[in-house]
Amino acid sequence: MKASQIVEGVLFASDAPLKAEEIARADESLDEDRVEEAILELRTLYDETERAFQVVELGEGYQILTRSEFAPYLERFDTVPRPSRLSGPALETLAIIAYRQPLGRIEMEFIRGVGSTGVIRTLQDRDLIDVVGRAEGLGRPLLYGTTQRFLEHFGFSSLDELPRPEELPVLLRDRAPLEDLLEKDEDEEEEEVSGDPGQDELKLDVDEDSQEDSNV
Repeated sequence: MKASQIVEGVLFASDAPLKAEEIARADESLDEDRVEEAILELRTLYDETERAFQVVELGEGYQILTRSEFAPYLERFDTVPRPSRLSGPALETLAIIAYRQPLGRIEMEFIRGVGSTGVIRTLQDRDLIDVVGRAEGLGRPLLYGTTQRFLEHFGFSSLDELPRPEELPVLLRDRAPLEDLLEKDEDEEEEEVSGDPGQDELKLDVDEDSQEDSNV
């Protein structure tokens, strides 16, 4: 059996992206280089024959997915799995984490102007973010970053493929432009993590229960 057939069979049966080294375990005749060659062969074949699906590189792995232009046809069928949608607050928080990670909860709330505990929990439950370390400040607060699942969900092979801030949809229009968030003064950053909370941080503590996002 041809290597491309073996690789195609493995990718077709998998419901998650697979790395070349994982695919190579399917047969003794395969190694990572041979798998990469087979994937290139499949991509060429699918393009030349105008197949409705393609081999996509997602988060260091490969997966066979239907081409995006066929989405309007698939939406007519209840039997076709649909990706779960994130709410506006969840997308806003996720964008902030993606561009500023590693990031603590207090800094997220300082940027958004609203409590983020519920949103963080939702993003963790969906495996889009996770704890990646602890800050050096008082109490050593948890720091959050994006996961492999985040790359897969948005179709990125690495964080280097994140769009530039000016190319993003206007997710933060009601708060502050993302460009401004990325270019905060060092003085502002020192103030928000200092032991003496400013007026904005005090307001968060008072209003957190009433303002915390519940629709995530």
